[in-house]
Amino acid sequence: MLKMEDNQFDLAIVDPPYGLPKSSTQGRGKLKNRIINNDPIHRWDYPPEKEYFKELFRVSKNQIICGGNYFDLPPTRGFVVWDKKQPFPNFSRCEYLWMSFQVVSKIFELDNRTKGKIHPTEKPIKLYEWLLMNYAKEGDKILDTHLGSGSIAIACDKMGFDLTGYELDKDYYDGAVKRLSNHQKQQKLFTGEIK
Repeated sequence: MLKMEDNQFDLAIVDPPYGLPKSSTQGRGKLKNRIINNDPIHRWDYPPEKEYFKELFRVSKNQIICGGNYFDLPPTRGFVVWDKKQPFPNFSRCEYLWMSFQVVSKIFELDNRTKGKIHPTEKPIKLYEWLLMNYAKEGDKILDTHLGSGSIAIACDKMGFDLTGYELDKDYYDGAVKRLSNHQKQQKLFTGEIK
């Protein structure tokens, strides 16, 4: 971000690692265990330094930060609580998204117990679509500094937003590119477009 211009992006929607205690990430869920055993979460789950947030606020006009309760962020009136409809008592039932928008807080409800996830903290495409619908304007340039599984890339593609996304992990990046490519192929099938 050091090479980016001030306010280069209209909205940053980011999901940086929270740096959770490692004992809290070793739940009994099949998905979590499968992913963690193949790609240890210990390798990348470290919270960003203060400099990251300083630069994020410099390069973007507005921000939505998943897991905002884990970071030292300014007080805000506007935030989103994602109600995950999680029925199991040993899993988080909601997630807090910090926002720079000074608007009334909202609740987004969506059961995220789905198959086919490629990342242990994968967010649903529908969450990103809802965020874009409620907080982005047509023509906005969107930034994601932790692309992960690429759910935001699919949402931006579906809704016509220009996204700049970064992912350091090659396997996750390749997986995100494949997900986006598969989504775009499906859309061409449904629209009858042939190339």
